[in-house]
Amino acid sequence: MKRSLLLVAMLCGISAYSQIRMPAPSPTQKIVQPIGLGVAEVTYSRPALKGRTVFKENSELAPIGKLWRTGANAATRLFFSEKVMMGGKMLDTGSYVLYTIPGKEYWDVVINKGLNNGGTDGYKESEDVNRFRVKAEKFPMEVENFTMQFANLQPESCELQLMWGTTLVRIPMSVTVKDRIRIQVEKALAAETVDPNVYFATAQYYYDWDKNPGKALPLITKATAANPKAYYMFLLQAKIQKDLGDKVAAKASAEKTVALATEAKNDDYVRAANELMKKL
Repeated sequence: MKRSLLLVAMLCGISAYSQIRMPAPSPTQKIVQPIGLGVAEVTYSRPALKGRTVFKENSELAPIGKLWRTGANAATRLFFSEKVMMGGKMLDTGSYVLYTIPGKEYWDVVINKGLNNGGTDGYKESEDVNRFRVKAEKFPMEVENFTMQFANLQPESCELQLMWGTTLVRIPMSVTVKDRIRIQVEKALAAETVDPNVYFATAQYYYDWDKNPGKALPLITKATAANPKAYYMFLLQAKIQKDLGDKVAAKASAEKTVALATEAKNDDYVRAANELMKKL
């Protein structure tokens, strides 16, 4: 009878415990960052220092020279919707595991296919798809929770930054989309009927990506003619004309931008147009 009562008490205790929810000590975070024409994703857990040492010889957390899951709990996951260049090697689309080996001056970055690995358990060097080295930098303040973020965002590149304690590590990545955009641009312009707004997008491409203001000018001219109130189009037209050395036309387009943007109550474009005129 006593054993039965004890069993019932234990079962009740387990049931009650399973109903108690508490914050995770190392919460999981997922970051999704558009890059190129696709996205990059990172899923990782964020341990806290809590007064412990990190990135030191035999430190309590992530000692140097030892494979680290780059976070807590499971190994950090990466996902790329398009091919990404990392460490001088092109990675195919799909999911990967990110491992690192902290060092005093440099870290080894390991991209691995072991998606079912629990932390470093199950890691196999034979499943590495890339391994490269990056510099470790001194961070000006102490970061309590391990943090990853995408930074220095450019149309075809960015950095995946790792920060913890007083250490900052930057992992560069890049994509190639210029040629794919050119195909879209040429196809759009070759259509039997071209939407006037297409002229603006294609002018942006030839100006920003192809660095060809001569090719962009007739396109932006068609765009502003079809959209006489589009102050943002007139600002691009002013930039193109300035780069081509036509200061008179650039000033006229910039003044048009100021007038239209003032009417639309967009101070940012008023400021940008005035700054452009100062450089003429």
